[in-house]
Amino acid sequence: MDVWGRPLRAAEWQEVILRAEAGEFDEPIWNVDRGDSREFDAIFVGGGAGGRFGSAYLRARGGRQLTIDRWPFLGGSCPHQACVPHHLFSEAARELDLARWLSGRLWFGEFEDKRASILELVELFRSGRNTAHSFMNWQSKEQLGMEYILNASATVLDEHTVEVAGERFHARNLVLATGARTEYPDIPGIDLPGVYDFASLVEELDYEPSRCVIIGGSKVAIEYGSFFQATGCPTTIVSRSPLMRTKSLHHVDEDLRQFVVDGMRKRGMTILEGAHPVEIVGNGRATGVVVRLADGTVETLPADFVFIGTGERANSAPFVDALGVEVDERGFIVVNSRMQTSVPGVYAIGDLIGAPMEMFKARKCGMTAARNIMGEPYEFDFSEYPDFLHSTYEVTWVGLSEAEARERYQNVVVIQMPPPGVDPGEIPLPCAEGSMLYAFTHPELTGFQKCVINADSRRIVGVHHVGYGAKDAFQYLDYLIRRGLTIDDMAEMNELFLNPEHFIQLCRLRAGQTQLTNL
Repeated sequence: MDVWGRPLRAAEWQEVILRAEAGEFDEPIWNVDRGDSREFDAIFVGGGAGGRFGSAYLRARGGRQLTIDRWPFLGGSCPHQACVPHHLFSEAARELDLARWLSGRLWFGEFEDKRASILELVELFRSGRNTAHSFMNWQSKEQLGMEYILNASATVLDEHTVEVAGERFHARNLVLATGARTEYPDIPGIDLPGVYDFASLVEELDYEPSRCVIIGGSKVAIEYGSFFQATGCPTTIVSRSPLMRTKSLHHVDEDLRQFVVDGMRKRGMTILEGAHPVEIVGNGRATGVVVRLADGTVETLPADFVFIGTGERANSAPFVDALGVEVDERGFIVVNSRMQTSVPGVYAIGDLIGAPMEMFKARKCGMTAARNIMGEPYEFDFSEYPDFLHSTYEVTWVGLSEAEARERYQNVVVIQMPPPGVDPGEIPLPCAEGSMLYAFTHPELTGFQKCVINADSRRIVGVHHVGYGAKDAFQYLDYLIRRGLTIDDMAEMNELFLNPEHFIQLCRLRAGQTQLTNL
């Protein structure tokens, strides 16, 4: 299907994508300017977040790019299987949580577990997920001027050559952007029906789970587990390490971690830390998980739904074989701060190069590669960044934890809500939009926040939040903290009261002190 020069509306793109997914045609979707004789500056192998944004940036700088993806759409796994469903499910968990805690009060009816369905939410997502893809196909072609080949797999032949749909294309550079996949543990029974990860869940689930065991303690485990539990599906997390203490998470404050994990347990979830999965058992379908607990005893956990949340591995093997690119011990491609691999002219971006597996990193990696390809020396350091996850709350943090700050600085003060030593059930703080109903009915559920300050310089070095509505602010706090934001600067801001950023008004209560003290 050649669409070059044919303006397709977003609705027409959606029809093309649906037909391709249904198997009604398997031919490539060509959007290549055959009349342009210029050499490609870069071929992007993978059209997800990194590949699409990198391509658009390179095109905007006057370069010529070609983006290739095996799916019939651009945008990658985020809107199709990963970020977007996760956010839909997390929003559902929040709504379900409120309905449970206020069951039978105010205008809330008595909560009925049977009315909350995992399968129904999955089917809702499936029915609408291609709208984002159709827009990205349209925008990339009509507004951004990108060239691409979709619905066809690319084979990398060498550092300048890619074969797709029986045709070879050459470029000065290659940008590898094929992402990562769930890392399944090597245990018996892992291939039984009834075992899912985040991708197969939205593609294959066809029954209503009644009891879930999650293997792994990653972000995905916490986020999806909180959703499963909120629907009324009893959920157990089996994790080798304490939750939120995995290597992929950095700067997690212990008080924040404790509030989140305690909240998950308070909502009925079973969390087995220091436990190891031994086997998934079943008779043609998963019926349970055998685990070795922290004390060495072995127990079988009944389940008709096993979810894998053990992290991800890079889809790097084809590039190791074809190009000999250097990879680390987990198979992630090694790059420098310009996204250059060990092979000249070959770049790698996004999840393919390891943590953090976040959208901002993928997009900015693509832009970094494009800028260097177009002759602009540009480096991207993503070792420090604002981080987040969802339980039934938005959990967000940036900068140092309190413990890290005390290791680094001699004089550290903390502004915290609820304050240390105060029973959370006695004080409805922090409360703001999103938690006001909790504040007046279950004060202990309103959330948690902490601001960590180097008192000698008065600089804010870490901010941590559990609640609702503050996540967007952390994008800006990250930028400001790295540029030396002080408690006095924070006090100069104008808060839109009531808001989730209690840090502003609380800083104002302390900014007048010559010698800062805890609050």
